Amino acid sequence: MGAGFWKERGMTEERELSLSEQKRKQIIEAAVAEFQERGFAGASMDRISGRAGVSKRTVYNHFDSKEALFRAITDCLASWMTAALNVTFRPDLPVAGQLEALGWAEGELLVNPCFLRMARMIFGEAFRDPVLSAEVAARMDKFRVFESFMQDAFAAGALQRGKPEVAAAQFLGLLKSRGFYPYFFSGSAVGREEMGAIISETVDMMLRAYGPASGAGA
Repeated sequence: MGAGFWKERGMTEERELSLSEQKRKQIIEAAVAEFQERGFAGASMDRISGRAGVSKRTVYNHFDSKEALFRAITDCLASWMTAALNVTFRPDLPVAGQLEALGWAEGELLVNPCFLRMARMIFGEAFRDPVLSAEVAARMDKFRVFESFMQDAFAAGALQRGKPEVAAAQFLGLLKSRGFYPYFFSGSAVGREEMGAIISETVDMMLRAYGPASGAGA
């Protein structure tokens, strides 16, 4: 996973990690690499401890099972997403710029290699297990952020002629279909410039579909 994840999560610059936090970080990084390489079923706590450079006892002191370790990684990703998607609609600002900001809140995640690796590993494992899939979906539900934004935008009249939940699904779907799914299935990630184009085109489509009849995006 590397230091990028912990820098993104604000755990390297504000304060120095305690020894226990440092070991936990090493274990999570090692587990992500192990799960990516061998899958959840094939992953070994012995190999995770070796990758992390800590004893097996230390691993179990932090995580009592592979399942607990996997859930900890899921929690890390979910908290990262929650912090990144802290965007709400403001009726006093132009809707076009706010849609752009909402798009980039998601887009910044989709151009971050560390986030993509973690997400690919977690969702890949979730697809193999219906129970785990439901749990991951509940913990990492981004749709509510987009739906809440659209509900407020429609209520203010900044967006019109449709249902907020449909607009939210379309907006998020357009971003993920071009910015995430190609990476998930083939490992081909988009760069910032391409993501910027995806976001701009998505915003334009939303404004054409839902913008006020006169002065859309004003």
